[in-house]
Amino acid sequence: MHSPCPELVRIGLTGAQLEVWDTFRRLWMEHVLWTRFFMVSTAFDLPALPVVTERLLRNPYDFGNEFYLYFATPIAVRFETLLREHLQIAGLLVNAAKEGNTAEVEKQRRLWYTNAEDIANFLASINPYWCAEVWKDLLFNHLRMTKDEAVQILTGQYEMSIRQFDSIEAQALRMADVMSCGIIKRSGIQ
Repeated sequence: MHSPCPELVRIGLTGAQLEVWDTFRRLWMEHVLWTRFFMVSTAFDLPALPVVTERLLRNPYDFGNEFYLYFATPIAVRFETLLREHLQIAGLLVNAAKEGNTAEVEKQRRLWYTNAEDIANFLASINPYWCAEVWKDLLFNHLRMTKDEAVQILTGQYEMSIRQFDSIEAQALRMADVMSCGIIKRSGIQ
């Protein structure tokens, strides 16, 4: 996997750039980890589901707080809102799948992809170093892999779900690197 910022990697990251890189890698990893915990908790009716859900829904807020450092408040709020909607739709999708409600699954799936496209377009509109098509590809892959992981968990294919999660982690880090690179370039962080 190549870096979205080869010129930064070649010369090495400064401390300030590395802080951005690490922060967004942590946030994207938390995003996929807490999503997985939510799916497992939902599939098995674990009593931790309410606190897992609460923690998962803190992720958009944490992203928003980081965005406040680099963008105007309305931009940070909008990204936080779009990401929260992404997670809420995912929750409805997982619950509908667990219940076997195929019509609701399809409805939520369409909403999920529309939301991902909205996120991609929004990110491209706020940063000239982010491309809507790149973000759409990243987010659509994220959705496809997450859906596959949910199906695997709900159907008892646990080993496959773990292998799928390995791919999800790698892809989350790619999203983090694209996000970090764009922020570093746009903000002129040295």
